[in-house]
Amino acid sequence: MSSPTRTPPSLGGRSPMSMMENLLGLLRIRVKRGVNLAVRDVRSSDPYVVVKMAKQKLKTRVIKKDVNPEWNEDLTLSVSDPSIPVKLTVYDHDTFSKDDKMGDAEFDIKPFIEALKMNLQGLPSGTVITRVQPSRQNCLVEESCVIWSEDRVVQDMCLRLRNVECGEVEIQLQWINLPGSKGL
Repeated sequence: MSSPTRTPPSLGGRSPMSMMENLLGLLRIRVKRGVNLAVRDVRSSDPYVVVKMAKQKLKTRVIKKDVNPEWNEDLTLSVSDPSIPVKLTVYDHDTFSKDDKMGDAEFDIKPFIEALKMNLQGLPSGTVITRVQPSRQNCLVEESCVIWSEDRVVQDMCLRLRNVECGEVEIQLQWINLPGSKGL
């Protein structure tokens, strides 16, 4: 009689060390502000933003009664696969009922990650590394530039919200290298 074959443990039980081996680094998303967001309450909305990438989900604080909110809040995602898009959804906070959706947007971080891989040391601050044009495949309102600024790569984006009558969200991408991670 043969012995049963053992199946390897599931990847869910990974050690913290093996998780670091697949991690490229951290993507810091500064959610700057919303512009002309949809009205979901009587005269205004109480918006907040949810950012998702793979199984990660982060959210900003709620700004009361403002369709042009200023969050200036940093949300940090760990990145192991740069081909996974980041999804951003704006909601209206409601106390007694389910929060109303106020539109969503999706963006690709590949152009940003490619710029990070270049040797940019010594370039003057403000140098444009690459430009991403608005298209049917992205939610950009206008051209988005990946820029070398003060010894780091940043990308400002103005995203048009989908599935809603109006609204835009301005964000900025920054990168944080993690000691012990796989890196770029």
